[in-house]
Amino acid sequence: MIRAITPSLEPIREKVEAGERLSAAEAESLWDPAIDLHELGELANLVRERKNGNFAYYNINTHLNPTNVCVYRCTFCAFRADLREARGYVMSDEQILARGREAVEAGSTEMHIVGGLHHQKDYDWYLNIIRILHQAYPALHLKAWTPVEINWFCHLTKRSIREILAELKEAGLGSLPGGGAEIFHPEVRDRICEHKADTREWFAVHRTAHELGLRSNATMLYGHIENAYHRTDHLLRLRELQDETGGFQTFIPLAFHPENTRLSHIPKPSPAMSLRTMAISRLVLDNFDHMKAYWIMLGIGTAQAALAYGADDLDGTVRHELIYHDAGATTPEILSVNDITQLIREAGREPVERDTLYHRVVRDGTAWRTAEAIQAG
Repeated sequence: MIRAITPSLEPIREKVEAGERLSAAEAESLWDPAIDLHELGELANLVRERKNGNFAYYNINTHLNPTNVCVYRCTFCAFRADLREARGYVMSDEQILARGREAVEAGSTEMHIVGGLHHQKDYDWYLNIIRILHQAYPALHLKAWTPVEINWFCHLTKRSIREILAELKEAGLGSLPGGGAEIFHPEVRDRICEHKADTREWFAVHRTAHELGLRSNATMLYGHIENAYHRTDHLLRLRELQDETGGFQTFIPLAFHPENTRLSHIPKPSPAMSLRTMAISRLVLDNFDHMKAYWIMLGIGTAQAALAYGADDLDGTVRHELIYHDAGATTPEILSVNDITQLIREAGREPVERDTLYHRVVRDGTAWRTAEAIQAG
């Protein structure tokens, strides 16, 4: 009887311990289920602690989704609504400012702003959201608009990415979220989101943002119709741009939630798949400082476990998140600071509150300053 040979991690372990970069073939091999998940986690944890010690970061943040009306019909999306659909909504300036006031009163350091591409709203409506929030609450960092939205703004105005981003930055944009990445390979992207910004455009937006001094995040939506090759390709493309610009600060693997989407027949990723994805991402993206375990999508238990599989960030309090809850996420809509810090301590890590740009936050109730600002006097 011929027995299958279990793949060995030893050659990869030697490279990781030496701080050497994994090749494409080595990265793809790690998706083999025969590779022991816990050994993989040990390697990812080695990299995680090399970069971030025993710290685990969180922030106090609020989400704003100004509208769910969207011109696109991505197969994986449960959030969007048609123009005349009863569940469709558009927030007024007053509602947006009220959300900003609520965020500040709750001590938030960040507002995460993404939403639908409304058929009847022009670019100035989106620009105005940034402008009025920044004018009213200048200390609130506005992390807003994915490349999908920026690409739409370029389409509406016939202006360049650079012009749009420069204007948004002047209005108060602080950084870009990582959404809209999904899976970069056209074999998958053309099937799940064929009409929205393609891979070339996604990278062009982030490259330009980095050139303008705007930091950004990156994501990968996994656990749907993609395979190991597509996930590896996605990570390697991100690593290449980070080599070029150094402008990415955090990578967030996003577990696909199939409920209420046109892919509802697909089972959602298992906790083991999510931990493997986190670990491989940490090993491949050697030039990213941070890996986020987004508890909204992973579930609280898996996110906590991910702190031993490469993740060093749990995201934050996440008030008013709609997109993934519409897709069936059963996690709470908000966690308190006590909840988050307890989860971190239970995982054996030291909780550190950060702002969007990973400055340590020193807090007195809802009032806060960064440690760097205090040190500077």
